[in-house]
Amino acid sequence: MKIKIFINYVFAALLVAFVSASCQSKPAEKETPAKDADSTSEGTPVTVAHIQSGSMNETVEVNAVSSFLLKTYVKANANGYLQMVNAQLGKYVSKGQDLFIIKTKEAQSLGNTVTSLDTSLHFEGVIHIKAPGSGYITQLTYQVGDYVQDNEQLAIITDTKSFVFLLDLPYELKPYLPNNKNVQLKLPDGTVLNGYIDAALPTVDAVSQTQNYVIKVNTDKQIPENLIAKVSLIKTAKQNTVSVPKSAVLTDETQSQFWIMKLIDSTTAVKVPVQKGIETNTAVEILSPVLSPADQILVSGNYGLSDTAKVSIQK
Repeated sequence: MKIKIFINYVFAALLVAFVSASCQSKPAEKETPAKDADSTSEGTPVTVAHIQSGSMNETVEVNAVSSFLLKTYVKANANGYLQMVNAQLGKYVSKGQDLFIIKTKEAQSLGNTVTSLDTSLHFEGVIHIKAPGSGYITQLTYQVGDYVQDNEQLAIITDTKSFVFLLDLPYELKPYLPNNKNVQLKLPDGTVLNGYIDAALPTVDAVSQTQNYVIKVNTDKQIPENLIAKVSLIKTAKQNTVSVPKSAVLTDETQSQFWIMKLIDSTTAVKVPVQKGIETNTAVEILSPVLSPADQILVSGNYGLSDTAKVSIQK
């Protein structure tokens, strides 16, 4: 009986093993090979530009601050009370114009008494203070009725003829000045003024190591003091250069190698190592290899592309 049970157990185990082997021996369904991504992809969207040629200037931008070099101080010439003030902040005044009338303290206390004793004296005791020069009033200290003392400052007039811009030049850029006698100043409102560098002030800022240079401009535009303008100084100028847009030049993390992506046909771009020359805000000179004006360079969508990349040109 035990032998029969054992035989049945062995037979069942063999049957299970046979069924399992049969299932495993069935041929696997043939997988459909994945289509090549490159065969269905339209390529990375990019935009292109042609090689540029012509003159290039490498510049550096520095600040220049508007200033009035000459300021005239209007002072009292007697002790007394201000009877009239013909001055306002920001108002333009001409040389010789009445600005203040001072009534001396003696006239203030004795004038009416003397006049009542003898009407023919016409004792007034007033002093007229005139503008010593033409310009804008930038400081006004007193108003009508105030008591002032002799030689006390009443106002400050800026001489419009002394208007200049002071170029704040780092001392290491001084060698570039001989080629930049005539400059352009760009104001914050977009106005561009032509000027020329006239002279240097004989001091250097101890902290920033910058020296001020006087830039004279010929303009009728009313420009306030302490306005900051931008001045571009030419460091290097070249003629007949070959350049590409700045966005076309790529580099590695250490910025030791540079390259561009150039189209070799309508859908393929290759990596071309380059040697850079001078740079501007928008373009980079290419010293090598030699590029043709007909070459098309990727200017967007080029970041991260591998060599011989498939691209799709966007208009």
